[in-house]
Amino acid sequence: MPATPTDRPPHGRVSAALAWGAAVAQPLLLLIGVRTGPYRSTELRLFLTAVAVCLTLPLARRNPLAALGLLLAGVFAAATTRPDAVLLYLPVLAADAVVGRIAALHPLRILLPTALGALGVQIAAATYTTSGQDVFVSTVVALALALLTAGLLGRSVRERRGHAAELRAAATAEAVAAERLRIARELHDVVAHSIGVIAIQAGVGRRVIDTQPAEARNALATIETTSRETLAGLRRTLGALRGAAADGRPAPRDPAPGLADLERLAASTADAGVRVELRHLGNPDVSLPPEVDLAAYRIVQESLTNVVRHAAAPTCRVTVERRTDTLLVEIADDGRGTPAAAPGGGYGLVGMRERAALLGGSLTAGPRPGGGFQVTALLPLPADHPEGIPAS
Repeated sequence: MPATPTDRPPHGRVSAALAWGAAVAQPLLLLIGVRTGPYRSTELRLFLTAVAVCLTLPLARRNPLAALGLLLAGVFAAATTRPDAVLLYLPVLAADAVVGRIAALHPLRILLPTALGALGVQIAAATYTTSGQDVFVSTVVALALALLTAGLLGRSVRERRGHAAELRAAATAEAVAAERLRIARELHDVVAHSIGVIAIQAGVGRRVIDTQPAEARNALATIETTSRETLAGLRRTLGALRGAAADGRPAPRDPAPGLADLERLAASTADAGVRVELRHLGNPDVSLPPEVDLAAYRIVQESLTNVVRHAAAPTCRVTVERRTDTLLVEIADDGRGTPAAAPGGGYGLVGMRERAALLGGSLTAGPRPGGGFQVTALLPLPADHPEGIPAS
């Protein structure tokens, strides 16, 4: 519930009362200031005028419309005494500055009548402090230009603030969209491979349950193991997004999968009917940043999912080469290719390309000249990443 004036803390009410009291006293002090002292005491009058103008500053921050009204009242009251025009320069400039603040805080429907009213009061005051038509016209032009400049500066500040707010909103929306893409990609990577294996094993079990009970039991065991791993991956992903489990306990902190889990991934793919040949090349002591390790694993996982679903190939080759500054990941098969290779195909290849691009790498996917399909990813390794640490 928004705070009402009576809900404000005591110091807030006191400061507001002081600001209003000082601003209300300003017209009187300005009127006294322009008439104080002996003849030719311009310095004293300028000092008192400056003090009177400063009294409106606290209220100008809180309520610029009220501060402007009091400033204009003081200007006109002082002008009726026909003082030296120089004594009113500072109050007029202060009124223009307040108009600029109003322009920065309020829309045009408030600014325009306020600015026109301020100009009208200033012109009326000029009739008392100028002599001769030429001087009066030049004074009016100067007042109008000063007020226009203040209004334009205020509008510029307002537009910059609005543009900055739009940029912040756009950045927030972009971050939300990127996060949603990341969530969708993570869930796809966690679920797609495992569901493909489960579907195939369920079909195998259904066909052989009467004739080969042992094979059906093996299929059910594979389904159980894969589903448990999938559930664990989903809990890890969703727990990282939530920060904690629904019952208040800390979310699981299991490490994210990496290239060290390729043997287990190959075993589950073999259970789905595709034998995976793993080759590790290069320097095994080149350590991998966690994000590169995870991205490489997900690329292999998604590629193997596509092989199982679309390639109709009995074998698949996975090559991981650790270079000094690059990690090469290659997945190749001799099957009939994958429909996801077509432009605008499935989300799997899109997700793999996004993962590689986010790390500054590249990914190519397409049919092989001799038949089959091949995915090649090049993931750069940071130059300052330590070497000689055993890879995860």
